[in-house]
Amino acid sequence: MKLTTAGESHGKMLVGIIEGLPSNLAIDIEEIDRYLALRQGGYGRGGRQKIEKDSVEILSGVRNRLTLASPLAFAVRNRDYENWAACMAPEGADTSLRRLTKVRPGHADLTGVIKYDQTDARNILERASARETAARVVAGTVARQYLRALGVEISGYVRCVCGIEDGAYHSFEELEGAKSQPLFMLDGEKQAEAMAKIDELKAHGDTAGGIVEIRVKGLKSGFGSCMSYTQKLDARLCSAMMSVQAIKGAEVGMGFEVGRRQGSAVHDEIFLEDGRFCRHTNNAGGIEGGMSNGEEIVLRAAMKPIPTLMKGLRTVDYVSGQPCTAASERSDVAAICACEVILESVVAFALAEVVSERLGGDNMKEVTGRYNLLP
Repeated sequence: MKLTTAGESHGKMLVGIIEGLPSNLAIDIEEIDRYLALRQGGYGRGGRQKIEKDSVEILSGVRNRLTLASPLAFAVRNRDYENWAACMAPEGADTSLRRLTKVRPGHADLTGVIKYDQTDARNILERASARETAARVVAGTVARQYLRALGVEISGYVRCVCGIEDGAYHSFEELEGAKSQPLFMLDGEKQAEAMAKIDELKAHGDTAGGIVEIRVKGLKSGFGSCMSYTQKLDARLCSAMMSVQAIKGAEVGMGFEVGRRQGSAVHDEIFLEDGRFCRHTNNAGGIEGGMSNGEEIVLRAAMKPIPTLMKGLRTVDYVSGQPCTAASERSDVAAICACEVILESVVAFALAEVVSERLGGDNMKEVTGRYNLLP
């Protein structure tokens, strides 16, 4: 299974092609649109979300809501393009309009203009923008539907915003309730505190980051490999999370805490109960030796504060070389809810890749039949 995406933040549309899907996978377009809407919501979002109302258009690979096994192509159109066509149109544009030379700290601007021999950072930021993740939410929701057909579910919640953390344990069944909360947090008091913090930051032209927890339930053991480091499940899932804009840290299970504890307080002891191997703890986060062990997969990712600050940060004009204040594109104060949805999506797609590599299958009957035969 393979995903290729294209498109700029203020271009005509985002497009994607998914290769390797088996035939007869039921595609729920309404669910894709629901996750696209969730990606656009959440407390602390900015003005762009009032313009766009994302929906997917399936272009190929699906007939009567069932995949054909041919490449699935899709598009998410940018409604804001009509406001940017004069400077963004591929057919011809006035590139002096909305030119950006005051390169922004924390963005791809400066490194990108040097690497790609540009003098306008817009040629970099348009693709580097997190707007691209709308395409990955589409692909991730298709992957979610593939995994669900096998009995595998993915969910998550916002664990921390700008240092305000919900450290309690929440069962997998509780997680879906987070999506109905304004900040996707499950502790009401912590959420109210975090929302107040976002309001304070907005008043001062500042931004917030946070930590998201993603969980996978129902995956059988043995996915991934201990034989090749490139095929380790935790490496592939963490790589997927780190590919999301603004993610600066990833961990599995107990994560960095394992470096602070002794072995007896870290490793999950193994028991045989009713003829099945099990563990009473899950500090490993469902992955041992680079392979799923049948327990819930537990992942966390840290999102840095959004680097586009309305008050601006000190920088240098790339063309003139003069010190200045960084440009402030339309931005959010906090996009942690969007980040949660995106992380679920990229984890779903990466996991679907791993599962399809092991199971193969040209149609869903073959795929589910092979999965059901696994211990």
